[in-house]
Amino acid sequence: MTIYLPIAELPVNIFTLLAMGIAVGFISGMFGVGGGFLMTPLLIFLGVPPAVAVASVSTHMAASSFSGTLTYMRRKLVDVQLGLVLLTGGLTGTLAGVVTFMVLRRFGQLDLVIAITYIVLLGTIGTLMVVESLRALLREWRGEKASVKRPGAHPWFLRMPFKMRFRQSRIYVSAIPVVTIGFAIGFLGALMGIGGGFLLVPALIYLLRVPTLTSVATSLMLTLVTMVAAIVMHAVLNQTVDAVLGLVLMVGGTIGTQFGTRAGQSMKAENLRLLLGLLVLAVGLRVAVDQTTRPADLYAVTIDERAR
Repeated sequence: MTIYLPIAELPVNIFTLLAMGIAVGFISGMFGVGGGFLMTPLLIFLGVPPAVAVASVSTHMAASSFSGTLTYMRRKLVDVQLGLVLLTGGLTGTLAGVVTFMVLRRFGQLDLVIAITYIVLLGTIGTLMVVESLRALLREWRGEKASVKRPGAHPWFLRMPFKMRFRQSRIYVSAIPVVTIGFAIGFLGALMGIGGGFLLVPALIYLLRVPTLTSVATSLMLTLVTMVAAIVMHAVLNQTVDAVLGLVLMVGGTIGTQFGTRAGQSMKAENLRLLLGLLVLAVGLRVAVDQTTRPADLYAVTIDERAR
């Protein structure tokens, strides 16, 4: 059954979109990520223009994150206080990302910037996560205990002023790096069409030392709010949100997330981080291959929107 996407100006099979939404929703719930780092490239591979894919996939991430956040809140795993502090920077970063998106699109550099950023970020983060997870599994296999750092051995950026105590996460750190992380996640989420969870979860675990399940749950909360803000801003400023595409992805994402959250809570933290790292690295490699492959059409005719 084929439907027509009015903003993307593309006919697609509705069952293909539903299957993509369910699969990415499952991954979103399992790993606590928005799923945009996977959904956006998939839509681009399907033929959806990058500008429309980035803006429309925010609806899928919002729906998936809403479902997952409710599930984790019922289990009291979300650190609401930490999430609110992250949001103070996240919403500002989202606005900055949407404005940057608009400027790059106006000058015709949006597609290139999105591709390069995906390759660098996914390749770097995926490699670091895989290496760290393999080391943790190797220590466990050898029967070695993980080194535990003393409470006073925090890095310098956690000892900055305006320190706060986050009881759910059992950490006492400066609010400055927390707000900064939120800003970076919001900016990249709006610019690249990603929830930022694949960056936020490692940042919470390795930089702020938040427990893994709490990191996953809080990440979904931040993704939910920043993606709702991104949808509104993209619709108003860029007019690139395809409502039909977003609705189909939302339905599939909501279904898939429910199963993903249950699967994620039954897995060991080390295995969860390893699988997420492998997935992030695989998507980054796929985007890199796509950029180095000779295109079928060497030339394309586009309309300069500035001339309208």
